[in-house]
Amino acid sequence: MARPRSEDKRNAILDAATQVIDVEGVSAPTAKIAKLARVAEGTLFTYFSNKDELLNELYLELKTQLRQTMAAEALKATRSLKATALHVWTHYVNWGVANPDKRKVLAQLGVSERITSQSRAAGMVGFTELNTVLSQAVGSKVLRQQSPAFVGSLLGAIAETTMEFMARDPARAPQYSQAGFEAFWNSLGPK
Repeated sequence: MARPRSEDKRNAILDAATQVIDVEGVSAPTAKIAKLARVAEGTLFTYFSNKDELLNELYLELKTQLRQTMAAEALKATRSLKATALHVWTHYVNWGVANPDKRKVLAQLGVSERITSQSRAAGMVGFTELNTVLSQAVGSKVLRQQSPAFVGSLLGAIAETTMEFMARDPARAPQYSQAGFEAFWNSLGPK
């Protein structure tokens, strides 16, 4: 009879995958991931049938963590659109600075051909409310006709620059965060 799977081992494998992929990229060998997780490579394949499944599960796990961090209770609170956007922004950049390995791995997985369209779609579930906030904030004629994905990519690009400066100069992190948000907000041209 097969042993029941342990959530702790699964999480250890995902954590190890994050660390190894951060250093070696998506082509990192599963043997290194298993070794860092302190499980046999065969055990890794008990939890994930192949490397692609592991990468897709890691992608979904990181997207879930990011979504939970960004959304929090901000989207349910009654506040101005700008205050809601600032809340989401602040949590996003703070997560990115606090988790540079996860941020880097999520970016790598986001462009990897090994991530399935089903995983990409599942990764976007829960970001619907965030896309609604972005859509409501778009007021400029230039961005009004753009997809939420494009506006989200602008957010990502400005946020990446902001996070890099926050990480380099932690003493000025709050100022960089605020300046990055204002640059993003002003690019939307909200009504």
